[in-house]
Amino acid sequence: MKAIWNGAIGFGLVNIPVKIYSATETTKLDLDMLDKSDFSNIRFKRVNENTGKEVKWENIVKGYLMDDKYIILDEEDYEAASPEKSKILSIDQFVKEDEVDSVYFENPYYLEPQKNGENAYRLLLKALAKTEMVGVGTFVLRESEAIGMIRPYNDEVLVLNRLRFAQEIRDYSDLKIPAKNRRSRPN
Repeated sequence: MKAIWNGAIGFGLVNIPVKIYSATETTKLDLDMLDKSDFSNIRFKRVNENTGKEVKWENIVKGYLMDDKYIILDEEDYEAASPEKSKILSIDQFVKEDEVDSVYFENPYYLEPQKNGENAYRLLLKALAKTEMVGVGTFVLRESEAIGMIRPYNDEVLVLNRLRFAQEIRDYSDLKIPAKNRRSRPN
C-alpha cells in the first residue's frame, strides 16, 4: 500500500505522527468506447459549442454560472479559497460513536503510526476502545478541507472515516414518504 497523506493526529498538546492509507479499493471494469466498424478508440475533444472548433488547453478558463452570467475564476481565486495547508489532523472533540449518523460516512482510511509515534498511537487506540469514544476533527486532504472520525478497528488499528459536512446531505422533504403507521384500536 502507498500512503496518501503524511502528518500527525493532534489534540491538546499531543501530536501523533501518522500516515494515511486507503482502506478500500474499487474494482470495476474499465471499458473504452470503440467504433463498431474497426474497433478504433473514440476520443473526446474540447469543442466550442458556438463555433464547433476544438479549443486548446491554454485557451480554456473555468467559470461559475450565476444569474445567467459566468464568473471567471483564476489561480489567485483558487489560492484564496484553498484551506490553509496543514499536516495536522486536528481532533476537535471526542464523542460516542453512535452520536455520528452513518449518513455522514464517506471513505475509510487506515492510520499507521510513524517513527516515534508508536506508543502514543497505541495509547490513543486503547483509550478510544476502552471509553467507546471516537475523535472528530478536520484535516486537509488533496487541497480541500475534510472532516473525519478516528476510531479503533478490530482493536488493532485506528481508522479514519472521512465524513460529509452537514450541508452536503440533501433535504428529503420533497420525497413522497408514507406517513408513519398509526395503530388502530380494535373494535
